[in-house]
Amino acid sequence: MSKPTNTSLKRSSRVAALSLGALGIVYGDIGTSPLYAIRESFVAQDLAVMEENVLGVLSLFFWSLLIVVSIK
Repeated sequence: MSKPTNTSLKRSSRVAALSLGALGIVYGDIGTSPLYAIRESFVAQDLAVMEENVLGVLSLFFWSLLIVVSIK
């Protein structure tokens, strides 16, 4: 079995770093977007901040995120 060369080690570490960065961008965006969407659900739609409305909006976001993350 041959030893990996220095160049191949650098390349594989670069690919690993880029892959990790891409995952961070995708899942970081998925994590922060709902915060803005929740705010818009109440402000832009003139929805009253009541317990039922908050739980309904949170439920919609939970299931949406679950489906999006599962498919991605």
